[in-house]
Amino acid sequence: MPDSRVLDSDAARGLPWVVAIAFFMQSLDGTILNTALPAMANDLSEDPLRMQGVIIAYMLTVALLIPASGWIADRFGTKKIFFGAILLFSLGSLLCALSNSLDMLIGARVVQGLGGALMLPVGRLVVLRAYPRSELVRIMGFITIPGLLGPLLGPTLGGWMVQYLTWHWIFLINLPVGVVGCYAVWKFIPDLRGKEKSRFDSLGFLLFGSAMLLITIAMEGLGELDLPHLRVMLLLFGGMACLIAYWLRAGRINNPLFAPSLFKTRTFSIGIFGNLFARLGSGALPFLVPLLLQVALGYSPSQAGMSMLPLAAAAMIAKSLARPIIEWFGYRLVLTINTLALGLMLASMGLVGEQTPYWLLLCMLAILGAINSLQFTAMNAVTLIDLDDVNASSGNSLLSVVGQLSLSLGVACAGALLGGFSAEVGSDDMTTVLQAFQLTFVTVGIMAMLAAAIFSQLSKDVGRRVKDSEDNIAL
Repeated sequence: MPDSRVLDSDAARGLPWVVAIAFFMQSLDGTILNTALPAMANDLSEDPLRMQGVIIAYMLTVALLIPASGWIADRFGTKKIFFGAILLFSLGSLLCALSNSLDMLIGARVVQGLGGALMLPVGRLVVLRAYPRSELVRIMGFITIPGLLGPLLGPTLGGWMVQYLTWHWIFLINLPVGVVGCYAVWKFIPDLRGKEKSRFDSLGFLLFGSAMLLITIAMEGLGELDLPHLRVMLLLFGGMACLIAYWLRAGRINNPLFAPSLFKTRTFSIGIFGNLFARLGSGALPFLVPLLLQVALGYSPSQAGMSMLPLAAAAMIAKSLARPIIEWFGYRLVLTINTLALGLMLASMGLVGEQTPYWLLLCMLAILGAINSLQFTAMNAVTLIDLDDVNASSGNSLLSVVGQLSLSLGVACAGALLGGFSAEVGSDDMTTVLQAFQLTFVTVGIMAMLAAAIFSQLSKDVGRRVKDSEDNIAL
Protein backbone atom coordinates (compact mmCIF):
# COMPACT_ATOMS: atom_id res chain seq x y z
CA MET A 1 0.00 0.00 0.00
CA PRO A 2 1.37 3.46 -0.89
CA ASP A 3 2.35 5.85 1.84
CA SER A 4 -0.80 7.85 2.57
CA ARG A 5 1.25 10.97 3.29
CA VAL A 6 3.05 10.98 -0.08
CA LEU A 7 1.27 12.36 -3.16
CA ASP A 8 2.61 13.24 -6.57
CA SER A 9 2.42 16.92 -7.49
CA ASP A 10 -0.69 16.59 -9.69
CA ALA A 11 -2.62 14.69 -7.04
CA ALA A 12 -1.53 17.10 -4.31
CA ARG A 13 -2.92 20.03 -6.32
CA GLY A 14 -6.05 18.30 -7.62
CA LEU A 15 -7.25 16.41 -4.56
CA PRO A 16 -8.56 19.46 -2.62
CA TRP A 17 -10.48 20.59 -5.71
CA VAL A 18 -12.15 17.18 -6.06
CA VAL A 19 -13.28 17.13 -2.43
CA ALA A 20 -14.41 20.77 -2.76
CA ILE A 21 -16.58 19.81 -5.77
CA ALA A 22 -18.26 17.09 -3.70
CA PHE A 23 -18.83 19.48 -0.79
CA PHE A 24 -20.34 22.05 -3.17
CA MET A 25 -22.68 19.49 -4.82
CA GLN A 26 -24.09 18.40 -1.50
CA SER A 27 -24.44 21.85 0.10
CA LEU A 28 -26.05 23.27 -3.06
CA ASP A 29 -28.50 20.38 -3.27
CA GLY A 30 -29.44 20.78 0.38
CA THR A 31 -30.56 24.40 -0.08
CA ILE A 32 -31.69 24.65 -3.72
CA LEU A 33 -34.54 22.20 -3.04
CA ASN A 34 -36.39 24.16 -0.34
CA THR A 35 -37.43 27.05 -2.60
CA ALA A 36 -38.75 24.60 -5.21
CA LEU A 37 -41.05 22.59 -2.91
CA PRO A 38 -44.30 24.49 -3.72
CA ALA A 39 -43.71 24.19 -7.48
CA MET A 40 -42.87 20.49 -7.12
CA ALA A 41 -46.02 19.93 -5.05
CA ASN A 42 -48.16 21.67 -7.68
CA ASP A 43 -46.67 19.61 -10.51
CA LEU A 44 -47.09 16.35 -8.58
CA SER A 45 -50.62 17.27 -7.38
CA GLU A 46 -49.56 17.23 -3.72
CA ASP A 47 -50.16 19.58 -0.78
CA PRO A 48 -47.08 21.85 -0.46
CA LEU A 49 -47.44 21.72 3.33
CA ARG A 50 -46.86 17.95 3.21
CA MET A 51 -43.69 17.80 1.11
CA GLN A 52 -41.27 17.35 4.01
CA GLY A 53 -40.81 13.67 3.11
CA VAL A 54 -38.62 14.75 0.15
CA ILE A 55 -36.17 16.37 2.58
CA ILE A 56 -36.43 13.78 5.36
CA ALA A 57 -35.78 10.82 3.01
CA TYR A 58 -32.41 12.29 2.07
CA MET A 59 -31.36 13.38 5.56
CA LEU A 60 -32.36 10.08 7.16
CA THR A 61 -30.52 8.03 4.51
CA VAL A 62 -27.38 10.08 5.12
CA ALA A 63 -27.72 9.66 8.89
CA LEU A 64 -28.20 5.88 8.58
CA LEU A 65 -25.13 5.32 6.39
CA ILE A 66 -22.62 7.71 7.98
CA PRO A 67 -21.68 5.22 10.77
CA ALA A 68 -20.59 2.72 8.13
CA SER A 69 -18.78 5.18 5.85
CA GLY A 70 -15.35 4.91 7.51
CA TRP A 71 -15.39 1.11 7.57
CA ILE A 72 -16.57 0.95 3.93
CA ALA A 73 -13.74 3.27 2.82
CA ASP A 74 -11.17 1.23 4.78
CA ARG A 75 -12.47 -2.02 3.35
CA PHE A 76 -12.83 -1.09 -0.34
CA GLY A 77 -10.48 1.91 -0.70
CA THR A 78 -11.16 5.62 -0.83
CA LYS A 79 -10.86 5.91 -4.63
CA LYS A 80 -13.61 3.41 -5.45
CA ILE A 81 -15.94 4.58 -2.68
CA PHE A 82 -15.55 8.29 -3.44
CA PHE A 83 -16.11 7.60 -7.16
CA GLY A 84 -19.16 5.47 -6.34
CA ALA A 85 -20.52 8.16 -3.98
CA ILE A 86 -20.47 10.88 -6.66
CA LEU A 87 -21.89 8.42 -9.23
CA LEU A 88 -24.75 7.43 -6.90
CA PHE A 89 -25.48 11.06 -6.03
CA SER A 90 -25.62 11.96 -9.75
CA LEU A 91 -27.80 8.92 -10.56
CA GLY A 92 -30.15 9.87 -7.73
CA SER A 93 -30.33 13.41 -9.10
CA LEU A 94 -31.30 12.07 -12.54
CA LEU A 95 -33.99 9.83 -11.01
CA CYS A 96 -35.34 12.81 -9.05
CA ALA A 97 -35.67 14.82 -12.27
CA LEU A 98 -37.49 11.91 -13.96
CA SER A 99 -39.94 11.36 -11.07
CA ASN A 100 -43.64 11.83 -11.82
CA SER A 101 -45.02 11.08 -8.36
CA LEU A 102 -44.12 11.92 -4.77
CA ASP A 103 -43.33 8.28 -3.95
CA MET A 104 -40.91 8.06 -6.90
CA LEU A 105 -39.28 11.32 -5.86
CA ILE A 106 -38.79 10.11 -2.27
CA GLY A 107 -37.27 6.85 -3.56
CA ALA A 108 -34.90 8.79 -5.80
CA ARG A 109 -33.89 10.99 -2.86
CA VAL A 110 -32.93 7.81 -0.97
CA VAL A 111 -30.58 6.87 -3.84
CA GLN A 112 -29.17 10.40 -3.74
CA GLY A 113 -28.71 10.09 0.03
CA LEU A 114 -26.70 6.88 -0.37
CA GLY A 115 -24.14 8.87 -2.35
CA GLY A 116 -24.32 11.94 -0.13
CA ALA A 117 -23.67 9.90 3.01
CA LEU A 118 -20.32 8.75 1.63
CA MET A 119 -19.14 11.95 -0.07
CA LEU A 120 -18.53 14.16 2.97
CA PRO A 121 -17.01 11.71 5.48
CA VAL A 122 -14.89 9.90 2.89
CA GLY A 123 -13.74 13.26 1.51
CA ARG A 124 -12.57 14.32 4.97
CA LEU A 125 -10.92 10.93 5.48
CA VAL A 126 -8.94 11.24 2.23
CA VAL A 127 -7.63 14.67 3.23
CA LEU A 128 -6.80 13.48 6.74
CA ARG A 129 -4.74 10.56 5.44
CA ALA A 130 -3.18 12.20 2.40
CA TYR A 131 -1.70 15.36 3.97
CA PRO A 132 0.55 15.98 6.97
CA ARG A 133 -1.18 17.47 10.01
CA SER A 134 0.58 20.79 9.47
CA GLU A 135 -1.35 21.19 6.19
CA LEU A 136 -4.80 20.17 7.45
CA VAL A 137 -6.05 23.59 8.56
CA ARG A 138 -5.15 25.15 5.19
CA ILE A 139 -6.61 22.30 3.12
CA MET A 140 -9.83 22.00 5.16
CA GLY A 141 -10.27 25.76 4.99
CA PHE A 142 -10.03 25.60 1.20
CA ILE A 143 -12.47 22.73 0.67
CA THR A 144 -15.13 24.13 3.03
CA ILE A 145 -15.42 27.45 1.12
CA PRO A 146 -17.56 25.88 -1.66
CA GLY A 147 -19.67 24.29 1.09
CA LEU A 148 -20.42 27.79 2.38
CA LEU A 149 -21.22 29.07 -1.11
CA GLY A 150 -23.91 26.39 -1.61
CA PRO A 151 -26.37 27.87 0.94
CA LEU A 152 -25.67 31.33 -0.47
CA LEU A 153 -26.42 30.40 -4.09
CA GLY A 154 -28.93 27.58 -3.58
CA PRO A 155 -32.18 29.40 -2.66
CA THR A 156 -31.69 32.11 -5.31
CA LEU A 157 -30.69 29.65 -8.04
CA GLY A 158 -33.55 27.31 -7.11
CA GLY A 159 -36.11 30.11 -7.20
CA TRP A 160 -34.84 31.34 -10.57
CA MET A 161 -34.93 27.84 -12.11
CA VAL A 162 -38.43 27.11 -10.84
CA GLN A 163 -39.80 30.42 -12.12
CA TYR A 164 -38.13 30.54 -15.52
CA LEU A 165 -37.44 26.84 -16.26
CA THR A 166 -38.92 23.89 -14.30
CA TRP A 167 -38.17 22.32 -10.93
CA HIS A 168 -36.49 19.38 -12.70
CA TRP A 169 -33.45 21.55 -13.40
CA ILE A 170 -32.53 21.80 -9.72
CA PHE A 171 -31.56 18.12 -10.01
CA LEU A 172 -30.30 18.11 -13.59
CA ILE A 173 -27.72 20.77 -12.70
CA ASN A 174 -25.91 18.08 -10.64
CA LEU A 175 -25.22 15.90 -13.69
CA PRO A 176 -22.43 17.88 -15.41
CA VAL A 177 -20.85 18.57 -12.02
CA GLY A 178 -21.03 14.85 -11.25
CA VAL A 179 -19.36 13.91 -14.56
CA VAL A 180 -16.48 16.30 -13.84
CA GLY A 181 -16.27 14.99 -10.26
CA CYS A 182 -16.11 11.31 -11.34
CA TYR A 183 -13.33 12.05 -13.84
CA ALA A 184 -11.39 14.06 -11.24
CA VAL A 185 -11.73 11.31 -8.62
CA TRP A 186 -10.30 8.71 -10.97
CA LYS A 187 -7.42 11.01 -11.87
CA PHE A 188 -6.49 12.63 -8.54
CA ILE A 189 -7.86 10.64 -5.55
CA PRO A 190 -5.36 8.11 -4.08
CA ASP A 191 -6.61 4.64 -3.17
CA LEU A 192 -6.07 4.64 0.60
CA ARG A 193 -7.17 1.89 2.98
CA GLY A 194 -7.10 1.32 6.70
CA LYS A 195 -3.93 -0.18 8.16
CA GLU A 196 -5.86 -2.91 9.94
CA LYS A 197 -8.98 -4.79 8.89
CA SER A 198 -11.56 -4.39 11.66
CA ARG A 199 -14.78 -6.29 12.02
CA PHE A 200 -17.87 -4.18 11.35
CA ASP A 201 -20.51 -4.10 14.09
CA SER A 202 -23.33 -5.28 11.82
CA LEU A 203 -25.86 -6.02 14.57
CA GLY A 204 -25.13 -2.70 16.25
CA PHE A 205 -25.55 -0.91 12.91
CA LEU A 206 -28.90 -2.68 12.40
CA LEU A 207 -30.19 -1.81 15.89
CA PHE A 208 -29.01 1.80 15.76
CA GLY A 209 -30.34 2.32 12.22
CA SER A 210 -33.69 0.73 13.08
CA ALA A 211 -34.04 3.04 16.07
CA MET A 212 -33.45 6.15 13.94
CA LEU A 213 -35.75 4.92 11.18
CA LEU A 214 -38.65 4.02 13.48
CA ILE A 215 -38.46 7.26 15.48
CA THR A 216 -38.33 9.41 12.32
CA ILE A 217 -41.26 7.54 10.70
CA ALA A 218 -43.21 8.05 13.94
CA MET A 219 -42.62 11.81 13.79
CA GLU A 220 -43.43 11.83 10.08
CA GLY A 221 -46.57 9.82 10.86
CA LEU A 222 -47.98 12.80 12.76
CA GLY A 223 -47.55 14.99 9.68
CA GLU A 224 -47.42 13.88 6.07
CA LEU A 225 -48.26 10.20 6.60
CA ASP A 226 -51.19 11.05 8.91
CA LEU A 227 -50.89 7.80 10.87
CA PRO A 228 -53.22 6.97 13.80
CA HIS A 229 -51.79 7.99 17.17
CA LEU A 230 -51.68 4.36 18.36
CA ARG A 231 -49.45 3.40 15.43
CA VAL A 232 -47.22 6.39 16.08
CA MET A 233 -46.83 5.36 19.72
CA LEU A 234 -45.95 1.80 18.69
CA LEU A 235 -43.30 3.11 16.28
CA LEU A 236 -41.81 5.35 18.98
CA PHE A 237 -41.81 2.45 21.45
CA GLY A 238 -40.10 0.18 18.91
CA GLY A 239 -37.50 2.84 18.15
CA MET A 240 -36.69 3.44 21.80
CA ALA A 241 -36.47 -0.34 22.42
CA CYS A 242 -33.94 -0.72 19.57
CA LEU A 243 -31.91 2.21 20.91
CA ILE A 244 -31.81 0.79 24.45
CA ALA A 245 -30.88 -2.65 23.09
CA TYR A 246 -28.02 -1.09 21.12
CA TRP A 247 -26.52 0.74 24.11
CA LEU A 248 -26.85 -2.30 26.40
CA ARG A 249 -25.05 -4.43 23.81
CA ALA A 250 -22.42 -1.79 23.03
CA GLY A 251 -21.34 -1.71 26.65
CA ARG A 252 -20.26 -5.36 26.66
CA ILE A 253 -18.55 -5.90 23.27
CA ASN A 254 -15.25 -4.83 21.75
CA ASN A 255 -15.24 -2.25 18.94
CA PRO A 256 -18.92 -1.26 18.98
CA LEU A 257 -20.26 1.19 16.41
CA PHE A 258 -20.34 3.92 19.09
CA ALA A 259 -18.94 3.15 22.53
CA PRO A 260 -20.99 4.24 25.59
CA SER A 261 -17.67 5.32 27.15
CA LEU A 262 -17.83 8.39 24.89
CA PHE A 263 -20.45 9.81 27.24
CA LYS A 264 -18.02 9.74 30.16
CA THR A 265 -16.65 12.96 28.65
CA ARG A 266 -18.97 15.61 30.06
CA THR A 267 -18.62 18.13 27.23
CA PHE A 268 -19.36 15.42 24.68
CA SER A 269 -22.54 14.34 26.49
CA ILE A 270 -23.82 17.89 26.83
CA GLY A 271 -22.88 18.71 23.24
CA ILE A 272 -24.62 15.65 21.78
CA PHE A 273 -27.89 16.17 23.68
CA GLY A 274 -27.77 19.91 23.10
CA ASN A 275 -27.26 19.31 19.37
CA LEU A 276 -30.20 16.94 19.27
CA PHE A 277 -32.68 19.37 20.83
CA ALA A 278 -31.36 22.70 19.50
CA ARG A 279 -31.31 21.45 15.90
CA LEU A 280 -34.98 20.50 16.14
CA GLY A 281 -35.67 24.22 15.89
CA SER A 282 -32.91 25.35 13.55
CA GLY A 283 -33.40 22.33 11.28
CA ALA A 284 -36.95 23.45 10.59
CA LEU A 285 -35.82 26.92 9.47
CA PRO A 286 -34.78 26.24 5.83
CA PHE A 287 -37.92 24.13 5.36
CA LEU A 288 -40.43 26.56 6.85
CA VAL A 289 -39.20 29.94 5.57
CA PRO A 290 -39.47 29.29 1.78
CA LEU A 291 -42.92 27.76 2.32
CA LEU A 292 -44.02 30.73 4.44
CA LEU A 293 -42.90 33.19 1.78
CA GLN A 294 -44.51 31.39 -1.17
CA VAL A 295 -47.55 29.59 0.25
CA ALA A 296 -48.66 32.03 2.95
CA LEU A 297 -47.35 35.39 1.69
CA GLY A 298 -47.63 34.81 -2.07
CA TYR A 299 -44.00 35.48 -3.05
CA SER A 300 -42.76 34.21 -6.41
CA PRO A 301 -40.11 31.45 -6.30
CA SER A 302 -37.34 33.81 -7.43
CA GLN A 303 -38.35 36.48 -4.89
CA ALA A 304 -38.46 33.87 -2.10
CA GLY A 305 -35.01 32.65 -3.12
CA MET A 306 -33.58 36.16 -3.14
CA SER A 307 -35.10 36.78 0.28
CA MET A 308 -32.98 33.94 1.70
CA LEU A 309 -29.72 35.65 0.69
CA PRO A 310 -29.38 37.75 3.89
CA LEU A 311 -29.76 34.58 5.99
CA ALA A 312 -26.94 32.78 4.16
CA ALA A 313 -24.67 35.85 3.95
CA ALA A 314 -25.04 36.61 7.67
CA ALA A 315 -24.27 32.96 8.43
CA MET A 316 -20.95 33.20 6.57
CA ILE A 317 -19.98 36.40 8.40
CA ALA A 318 -20.93 34.97 11.80
CA LYS A 319 -18.82 31.86 11.14
CA SER A 320 -15.69 34.01 10.88
CA LEU A 321 -16.53 35.76 14.17
CA ALA A 322 -17.37 32.60 16.13
CA ARG A 323 -13.87 31.81 17.39
CA PRO A 324 -13.09 35.18 19.07
CA ILE A 325 -16.59 35.31 20.58
CA ILE A 326 -16.23 31.83 22.07
CA GLU A 327 -12.69 32.46 23.35
CA TRP A 328 -13.80 35.68 25.02
CA PHE A 329 -17.01 34.48 26.69
CA GLY A 330 -16.62 30.67 26.85
CA TYR A 331 -18.94 27.98 25.55
CA ARG A 332 -21.42 27.97 28.44
CA LEU A 333 -22.34 31.64 28.18
CA VAL A 334 -22.30 31.71 24.37
CA LEU A 335 -24.41 28.58 23.91
CA THR A 336 -26.90 29.34 26.69
CA ILE A 337 -27.61 32.90 25.53
CA ASN A 338 -27.39 32.09 21.81
CA THR A 339 -29.82 29.16 22.16
CA LEU A 340 -32.35 31.43 23.90
CA ALA A 341 -31.83 34.05 21.18
CA LEU A 342 -32.32 31.42 18.48
CA GLY A 343 -35.61 30.32 20.03
CA LEU A 344 -36.81 33.91 20.42
CA MET A 345 -35.98 34.77 16.81
CA LEU A 346 -37.72 31.63 15.53
CA ALA A 347 -40.79 32.52 17.63
CA SER A 348 -40.65 36.12 16.35
CA MET A 349 -41.18 34.77 12.81
CA GLY A 350 -44.69 34.05 14.07
CA LEU A 351 -45.28 37.83 13.98
CA VAL A 352 -44.58 38.01 10.23
CA GLY A 353 -47.68 38.80 8.19
CA GLU A 354 -48.81 40.44 4.99
CA GLN A 355 -48.29 43.89 6.53
CA THR A 356 -44.69 43.20 7.64
CA PRO A 357 -42.28 45.56 5.81
CA TYR A 358 -39.99 43.67 3.45
CA TRP A 359 -36.86 45.31 4.85
CA LEU A 360 -37.83 44.19 8.37
CA LEU A 361 -38.33 40.60 7.16
CA LEU A 362 -34.86 40.63 5.56
CA CYS A 363 -33.32 41.97 8.80
CA MET A 364 -35.03 39.22 10.81
CA LEU A 365 -33.72 36.55 8.43
CA ALA A 366 -30.19 37.99 8.58
CA ILE A 367 -30.21 37.94 12.40
CA LEU A 368 -31.55 34.38 12.33
CA GLY A 369 -28.79 33.31 9.95
CA ALA A 370 -26.05 34.80 12.12
CA ILE A 371 -27.42 33.27 15.34
CA ASN A 372 -27.93 29.88 13.68
CA SER A 373 -24.38 29.85 12.28
CA LEU A 374 -22.84 30.69 15.66
CA GLN A 375 -25.01 27.97 17.23
CA PHE A 376 -23.78 25.26 14.86
CA THR A 377 -20.12 26.26 15.17
CA ALA A 378 -20.17 26.39 18.97
CA MET A 379 -22.23 23.19 19.40
CA ASN A 380 -20.01 21.11 17.13
CA ALA A 381 -16.77 22.41 18.63
CA VAL A 382 -17.75 21.92 22.28
CA THR A 383 -18.92 18.36 21.55
CA LEU A 384 -15.44 17.26 20.39
CA ILE A 385 -13.21 19.60 22.36
CA ASP A 386 -12.30 17.20 25.20
CA LEU A 387 -12.22 13.86 23.34
CA ASP A 388 -8.84 12.10 23.17
CA ASP A 389 -7.35 10.77 19.93
CA VAL A 390 -8.73 7.27 20.54
CA ASN A 391 -12.34 8.49 20.73
CA ALA A 392 -12.18 11.46 18.34
CA SER A 393 -13.10 9.50 15.19
CA SER A 394 -16.03 7.66 16.78
CA GLY A 395 -17.23 10.83 18.51
CA ASN A 396 -17.10 12.80 15.26
CA SER A 397 -19.12 10.10 13.47
CA LEU A 398 -21.76 10.07 16.21
CA LEU A 399 -21.94 13.87 16.08
CA SER A 400 -22.50 13.71 12.30
CA VAL A 401 -25.25 11.12 12.76
CA VAL A 402 -26.99 13.10 15.51
CA GLY A 403 -26.71 16.27 13.43
CA GLN A 404 -28.40 14.69 10.41
CA LEU A 405 -30.97 12.87 12.53
CA SER A 406 -31.96 15.98 14.49
CA LEU A 407 -32.27 18.03 11.30
CA SER A 408 -34.59 15.42 9.79
CA LEU A 409 -36.57 15.25 13.05
CA GLY A 410 -36.77 19.05 13.00
CA VAL A 411 -38.32 18.99 9.52
CA ALA A 412 -40.65 16.16 10.56
CA CYS A 413 -41.74 18.07 13.69
CA ALA A 414 -42.30 21.25 11.66
CA GLY A 415 -44.36 19.31 9.11
CA ALA A 416 -46.42 17.65 11.85
CA LEU A 417 -47.05 20.98 13.59
CA LEU A 418 -47.93 22.70 10.33
CA GLY A 419 -50.33 19.92 9.39
CA GLY A 420 -51.90 19.91 12.86
CA PHE A 421 -52.37 23.68 13.02
CA SER A 422 -53.71 23.74 9.44
CA ALA A 423 -56.35 21.19 10.42
CA GLU A 424 -57.24 23.19 13.55
CA VAL A 425 -57.84 26.47 11.74
CA GLY A 426 -60.00 24.47 9.36
CA SER A 427 -59.77 26.49 6.12
CA ASP A 428 -57.47 26.78 3.13
CA ASP A 429 -57.60 30.54 2.58
CA MET A 430 -54.39 32.56 2.84
CA THR A 431 -55.23 34.07 6.25
CA THR A 432 -55.72 30.75 8.02
CA VAL A 433 -52.68 29.18 6.31
CA LEU A 434 -50.62 32.13 7.57
CA GLN A 435 -51.97 31.53 11.08
CA ALA A 436 -50.83 27.89 10.89
CA PHE A 437 -47.31 29.04 9.95
CA GLN A 438 -47.27 31.62 12.75
CA LEU A 439 -48.28 29.04 15.38
CA THR A 440 -45.70 26.60 14.03
CA PHE A 441 -42.88 29.16 14.30
CA VAL A 442 -43.85 30.03 17.88
CA THR A 443 -43.93 26.35 18.89
CA VAL A 444 -40.63 25.55 17.17
CA GLY A 445 -39.03 28.57 18.88
CA ILE A 446 -40.15 27.38 22.31
CA MET A 447 -38.76 23.90 21.57
CA ALA A 448 -35.38 25.37 20.62
CA MET A 449 -35.19 27.50 23.78
CA LEU A 450 -35.48 24.41 25.99
CA ALA A 451 -32.00 23.31 24.84
CA ALA A 452 -30.51 26.28 26.72
CA ALA A 453 -31.04 24.32 29.96
CA ILE A 454 -28.73 21.59 28.60
CA PHE A 455 -25.92 23.97 27.61
CA SER A 456 -26.12 25.77 30.97
CA GLN A 457 -24.64 22.58 32.53
CA LEU A 458 -21.25 23.27 30.91
CA SER A 459 -18.37 24.48 33.05
CA LYS A 460 -17.82 28.20 32.65
CA ASP A 461 -14.13 27.58 31.83
CA VAL A 462 -14.76 25.38 28.78
CA GLY A 463 -13.56 27.16 25.67
CA ARG A 464 -10.92 29.28 27.33
CA ARG A 465 -8.52 26.39 27.90
CA VAL A 466 -8.22 25.26 24.26
CA LYS A 467 -7.70 27.95 21.68
CA ASP A 468 -7.35 26.03 18.44
CA SER A 469 -10.06 23.39 18.63
CA GLU A 470 -12.38 25.18 16.25
CA ASP A 471 -9.67 25.26 13.61
CA ASN A 472 -9.41 21.48 13.52
CA ILE A 473 -13.10 20.74 13.19
CA ALA A 474 -14.66 20.88 9.75
CA LEU A 475 -18.22 22.05 10.19
